[in-house]
Amino acid sequence: MQRRRYCNWCRRDALPFAAMVSMESIYVGLNTLFKAATLKGMSFHVFMVYAYAIAALLLLPPALFSSRSRDDHRQVGFSVVCRICLLGLVGGVSQIMGYTGIVYSSPTLSSAMSNLTPAFTFLLAIAFRMERLELRNSRSQAKVMGTVVSIAGALVVTLYRGQAIIPNGSSISLHQPLHRSQSSWIIGSLFLTTQYTLVTFWYIILAQIIKEYPAELTVVFFYNLFVCILSIIVGLVTEPRWNAWRIRLDVTLASILCSGVFGSLLNNVVHAWVLHLKGPVYTVMFKPLSIAIAVAMGVIFLGDTLYLGSVVGATIISIGFYTVMWGKANEH
Repeated sequence: MQRRRYCNWCRRDALPFAAMVSMESIYVGLNTLFKAATLKGMSFHVFMVYAYAIAALLLLPPALFSSRSRDDHRQVGFSVVCRICLLGLVGGVSQIMGYTGIVYSSPTLSSAMSNLTPAFTFLLAIAFRMERLELRNSRSQAKVMGTVVSIAGALVVTLYRGQAIIPNGSSISLHQPLHRSQSSWIIGSLFLTTQYTLVTFWYIILAQIIKEYPAELTVVFFYNLFVCILSIIVGLVTEPRWNAWRIRLDVTLASILCSGVFGSLLNNVVHAWVLHLKGPVYTVMFKPLSIAIAVAMGVIFLGDTLYLGSVVGATIISIGFYTVMWGKANEH
């Protein structure tokens, strides 16, 4: 009996926790690797096509095996297909916004802005009447206050850089340090804000799909396939020169392979599995971990400058994040 309880605890608590911590570390590492590849001249439109194509090809055999071995033999209905297409559209556009934001700014800023997801989720839930707002209730007050604080922190990160805490020019950086103007930093912040607004929709749509069709591998396969097709269409328009589609045998190839295997494939499968097991709120609880990881990787490997505004803004966003999480946790 005790062994069974231990196994259930590992499956329902320890394993999802370890998986989400690992995914946040991998996510930051992939963003850092992507930034290094774009500085070598790679187009992120071409990058998306190759990364999602690799993920779709690797997921095809297990997705077919999973769908055939299901006990209920449930078929993918028209409504599920439509939602997966919508999921792919939202996910593809959010990825384009995110990669554009990283090109203009840095992976550190991307990790800081990712903590806006719970606040945006709360606002979206109120708009669609999925969340009740009771201002006299301490839980609702905490969620409102956390949302306001998170948005204030995002404004600090966007509009205020401040002094350099850790200057660029690391001796082991992958490239010459990039001096970004304030206007580029603001443009990058706006793109990243758009990305994490769309990520909120992505989590809600994926949760509804998994609830109706609980086959994570099949859902993620069709999602990657749709995003790959969408990326090809966009890429042929934005990058008509065939020379742009050549892959260099350097950090560019490493970035594409790692993003395809560990990002588009593993990261999406793990998020779908944890979302099915724990719900959307649990999946966003680990976002603040990415800030410290991104700062270390950006300074060491990219020669990024760490500004005071990024530290202050990220701290404010994290406070707002955990305030929203406290309100959500005390609902049940």
